[in-house]
Amino acid sequence: MSLIDLRATNLAREYVAHAHGHHQLILATRGATELSIEGSGERVTGSRGCLIPCSHHHEYLGDGNNRTFVLDIPVASLPSLRDASEMERLFDKPRFFGVPPELNRLADSLMQQLEQCPALHSEIAALLLRALYLHLESQPLSEQGAAYAAGRDGRLDMPSLDAWIDRHLAEEIRVESLATQCALSVGHFHACFRDRMGMTPLAYVQQRRLNHARTLVNHSGLSLGQIAALVGFRDQGSFSRAYRRAFEVSPSSERRLHEALARG
Repeated sequence: MSLIDLRATNLAREYVAHAHGHHQLILATRGATELSIEGSGERVTGSRGCLIPCSHHHEYLGDGNNRTFVLDIPVASLPSLRDASEMERLFDKPRFFGVPPELNRLADSLMQQLEQCPALHSEIAALLLRALYLHLESQPLSEQGAAYAAGRDGRLDMPSLDAWIDRHLAEEIRVESLATQCALSVGHFHACFRDRMGMTPLAYVQQRRLNHARTLVNHSGLSLGQIAALVGFRDQGSFSRAYRRAFEVSPSSERRLHEALARG
């Protein structure tokens, strides 16, 4: 990647975890995405965006109804940008930030222009990044990083939380709903959960979905589509991809193998 890459997209209800060698800005004009950076997470919405520095592990799960700007910025491209040193400071650490209505309206307008005039890709990307820089320059950055300063002394009742998760596997499970079950703020819950379980809430919910699905694949006559719906996947394709990533075998192959072993 040699140039700034801007795209308007819909982040699906599919759990993704990765890191990459470029900086990233994520802004939504509609809908929401649960997003965690190095174990600290929030919801990206029309009023909340995030900046992800290169090489920082992050994971996300969209609601399937969002309209989201994803701006990828290669580190090598930063020196060529206007106000390059200031732009570099935007990505000195992961941060979530408030998006005021005027910036949200600008992002929505730019998204429409990008969809109508793809040839203006570079100009729209530069304008969006400049607008964000001016917005963040006008307010202290301490608020943007507040989620990373959450206390770590809370207690989690994991048996009760597990039971709640399992009752709601077929539904969209948000981090804020899990935090409510524990009577904690989202930031505090995220930090406590990571300390206790060694993974983020998003990864843990995905793990429980897939472990439950594996039991159904091997010990029920339900179709794979039915199993996908029961454990909260939007379709059989996304379920099969997640299953293969987790267990290194597709659900259909594992079912055939289990049936063959059962027959002796």
